[in-house]
Amino acid sequence: MPDLLSASIEYGGYISIIKLLGYLVVFFAWLPLVSWIHNDAKIVETNDVFWTGIILGAGAAGAIIWLLIPIFIVGMLFYLIAVGAIALAYVKHRNARVLDFDKVLTTDHIKNLFVSEEKKLEALKSFTFITANKNEVPVPEPRTPDFFGYKTAYEILSDAIWRRASSIVFSPTAQDYQVAYSVDGTSIKQPSIARDQMGYFIQFIKELAGLDTKEKRKPQKGKFKIRRNKDDTPWEVTTAGSTAGEQVRLKLIEQETISRISEIGLMPEQEEMLNKFRQIKQGIFIISGPRKNGVTTTLYALLRNHDAFLNSINTLERQPSSQLPNITQNIFNLTDTGTTTFAKKLQTVVRMGPDIIGVADCEDAETAQIACAAAKDGKLVYITIKADSVIQALGKWLKYVGNKSVVADTLLGISNQRLLRILCDECKQGYAPDKELFRKFNITAEKTKVLYRAGKVQYDKHGKPSPCEHCQGTGYFGRTGVFELIMLNDDLRNVIRKSKSLPEIGTQFRRAKMLYLQEQALRKVIAGKVAINEMIRVLSATKTKQTSQK
Repeated sequence: MPDLLSASIEYGGYISIIKLLGYLVVFFAWLPLVSWIHNDAKIVETNDVFWTGIILGAGAAGAIIWLLIPIFIVGMLFYLIAVGAIALAYVKHRNARVLDFDKVLTTDHIKNLFVSEEKKLEALKSFTFITANKNEVPVPEPRTPDFFGYKTAYEILSDAIWRRASSIVFSPTAQDYQVAYSVDGTSIKQPSIARDQMGYFIQFIKELAGLDTKEKRKPQKGKFKIRRNKDDTPWEVTTAGSTAGEQVRLKLIEQETISRISEIGLMPEQEEMLNKFRQIKQGIFIISGPRKNGVTTTLYALLRNHDAFLNSINTLERQPSSQLPNITQNIFNLTDTGTTTFAKKLQTVVRMGPDIIGVADCEDAETAQIACAAAKDGKLVYITIKADSVIQALGKWLKYVGNKSVVADTLLGISNQRLLRILCDECKQGYAPDKELFRKFNITAEKTKVLYRAGKVQYDKHGKPSPCEHCQGTGYFGRTGVFELIMLNDDLRNVIRKSKSLPEIGTQFRRAKMLYLQEQALRKVIAGKVAINEMIRVLSATKTKQTSQK
């Protein structure tokens, strides 16, 4: 009988080597978890004794119960649930106390696990911040307030540069900060940022730009640079207080060359008209448009269309957008108001005896009258005015000058303009529009078979967006001007002298073959350079504004 019993018992009948190894592996994996929670709780400044004790207790109790449960897999699941629940509870607790990029078990954290620390630091080092005092900022020690600010600034600015943002606006709310990029003149909303994370970011950026970090109410302005691949990119920081918190705006300081008139979007016949100014010695040309629609760019392009070595060229500006080579730029500052006005400053410029004068932002009668006197005295004057159309600009000019004959004698022509986003050549999509659209905009369907619109973001087989690398998924790349332009001849000058209303002058301008902004924009739509929705968006914004002002 004993022999039969012993024969029925095989080696390992009571202990499975595989189960024992599994038990030991899972059990000892718990020890590094205890160590991490203990050390991490100290770093995030929470109750390390409590959390270390509870994870120790959960692991020990779970291990004992696992041994007592006869079914191995059930005991293991109980152990994993006990330890895992405590670990997840701690993770939730500590994530609520730290900044977004310091949280664990998030999507970004899991992705970063596959990137080595050396590569992470290398990416940060390739992006060098340079202070207002021209000092390079080294990468701060990890897990310090300076590092949190540095890393946030790196992530925001590297993303903004990739997306071609010209400015970034951070607007505080009760819960967080709203973020918006300006790309090709259009505001694009970005994911919001937690207030505590923004606190580190603002502190870092203000120190970078040499601003007072303790001042959170009064407006401040400063500059810093970013060095990437040996190229320096300057940024301007503007901060101001509000009831919700400190507002911040970062603006890219453009380093582009000044545009020529061949580069601003003129139609060939318009460019030919404006090129004639090279031979004209006196008169006034008005450049008009709403703000932020490239009026100053057009002024600079027209001034550069003249030979600065053969002509003495001066400008009068409140805030120059760029430095013009071989052109004297005179600035009217607020500090000048104690002794002079913008008009008197222009009078001083005229007395210097330049051949050509560029006047930015004419806003009063005295300035307009001095400009007319300069034109009569043999000078060529370019004037910019805020207006929504050629006729509106003429109406303002007539009101400023106060004399139709003087306007007729000195005025050479008027332009009005808008900026439209250019369709990305890499991803724009052709389509056949319906006949109703053709009728609405008076487009000849026989000659125009295909129009183009912005390309849509493509998705891979996993549903992950794959934006166009050229335009970063916006569907647009850069902007172009569209112009309404009239050049005056003797007949039109007589119309100005004798007319009783602006509509009457407008009728004569149309008879002189002046095309409206919409008609000029449609030419670019038909050419496949601009989307019709973009044309509607920009031009309808003007109509909406005009309606609200009535």
